[in-house]
Amino acid sequence: MRILVVEDEPTLSAQLSEALGQAGYLVDSAADGGRAHYLGEVETYDLVVLDLGLPVMDGLTVLKKWRAAGLGMPVLILTARDNWHEKVAGIDAGADDYLTKPFHMEELLARLRALLRRQSAHTSAQWRCGPIMLDTRQARVTVDGQALSLTSHEFKVLAVLMQRAGEVVSRAELNEHIYAQDQDRDSNTIEVFIGRLRKKLPPDTIETVRGLGYRLARTE
Repeated sequence: MRILVVEDEPTLSAQLSEALGQAGYLVDSAADGGRAHYLGEVETYDLVVLDLGLPVMDGLTVLKKWRAAGLGMPVLILTARDNWHEKVAGIDAGADDYLTKPFHMEELLARLRALLRRQSAHTSAQWRCGPIMLDTRQARVTVDGQALSLTSHEFKVLAVLMQRAGEVVSRAELNEHIYAQDQDRDSNTIEVFIGRLRKKLPPDTIETVRGLGYRLARTE
C-alpha cells in the first residue's frame, strides 16, 4: 500500500513516515501544498494523510482540487486547530476522516487501516484469501497458519494483489505501489518478486494474464 504524507513540520513528518514504513506501507512525503497537489495528480496513492495548515497552498484547497479533478483516494486530514468548523470544512471538501493534533500514532494507524478496508472487500485488519492470511497491523503473512518470510517488496506486491483478489493488476500499477516517486522503476523487477512469491505460496496462487499483468486467484 502506498501512502502520501503531507506535513510541513519536519519532526512530525519524519515520525509519520517512520511509523508507516514500519507498518509495511510505502511512504512518499510532501512539505507544502503545491508539491502535494502535484504528487496527487501524477502518482497513484492508496491513501493520503493531509495536514490543513500548509505553506504555498493550504490543505483544504489541495483537497478540493484533487476532488474536482476526479481523484478519489481516501484522505485523512490532520489539524492542530480543535475547531469543529475546520473539521466540517474538511469533510465537505471531500475528506474521509480527520484527526486533531496532538494524536497517538496507534490511533492514526488504526484509522488508516479502517479507511483502506473501506476501499477493498476486506472487513478486518486480517485479509484472507484461501489459506493465505495477511495481517495489515503486523505486516505479517501466514499460509495455513505458518509464517512466511517475505522481503518488504514481496510483502507490498502481495498486499496489492490481495487487496484486489480476482482482479488483474498490471506491472505498472505494482511498480507504483512499491517504489517511491524518486526511485527508478524497472518492470522487470516485478517479475522477480512475483517469481519469489510463487515459490513461497501454494501452487497457482498468482496467475499471469498475458499482456495485462497478474491476478491473485480468489479462493473462498
